Amino acid sequence: MHQYGLRDVERLLRLPRSTVRTLVEAGFVSPARGPRKAWRFSFQDLIVLRTAQALVAANVPRRRITGSVKQLRRLLPDSMPLSGLSIAAVADRVVVREGGSRWQAESGQYLLAFEGDPVDGSLSVIEHRPAAASQETSAQDWFEQGAALELEDPVAAKQAYERAIAADAKLLDAHVNLGILLHEAGKLDAAERAYRRAIEACGGDPVVLYNLGVLLEDLEREGEALQAYQAALRGDPGLADCHYNLALLCERLARPKEAIRHMAQYRRLVGTKGDR
Repeated sequence: MHQYGLRDVERLLRLPRSTVRTLVEAGFVSPARGPRKAWRFSFQDLIVLRTAQALVAANVPRRRITGSVKQLRRLLPDSMPLSGLSIAAVADRVVVREGGSRWQAESGQYLLAFEGDPVDGSLSVIEHRPAAASQETSAQDWFEQGAALELEDPVAAKQAYERAIAADAKLLDAHVNLGILLHEAGKLDAAERAYRRAIEACGGDPVVLYNLGVLLEDLEREGEALQAYQAALRGDPGLADCHYNLALLCERLARPKEAIRHMAQYRRLVGTKGDR
């Protein structure tokens, strides 16, 4: 069974890490653990995460969400069906279509979407194939090819991101994805160089600074990580994941007041709700 990393979940579901973490901590999914204790999500986990997030956003009580996603998970296939999968809101139920069949999973009249227009009431999970490169391939084309190749061919994805940056040194998304790809591959020094190049080319973008802070923590350079997180929050005080990581780092550095402040800010930003 194919498994997805946290980066894959962010890209496929377009959910920030703070939201994924909140849904996992709430018990909606229980991902496996991979190398370095990284979360590994199944195809079912992806569907359940997106469903749970849609219901949370609609202010559905947690007990009802838990029952709904358990039922949905029981009926989902273990992997991507060849015929594709679509989910649509019909009245007060979520209707799942798999090939020529359709079945219902108890939830509510809420929109679920991995991609596409979020107002059409449905989603489709479809495999993407990168377009063939041409001599006129633009920086954006190279970036999109890299994003499409990440799961099946990380080496080719890295090359595509590098070509995107060569074509447009200020293409921030390519810098970010390249740094994350190298980081997840364990190439920490190369990832740091990628983030430093991004800062030189694009300035102190908060996301780049946050990712650099995560990397510096993995390199056990905690003082530099602290500075990177603080710089990220100066650029975007609403970066919830940065407050979360900074809270844990301050706790390790025996700075309890700062740890409490950043954890409180993280909780305010993610707006975690209890049972209703």
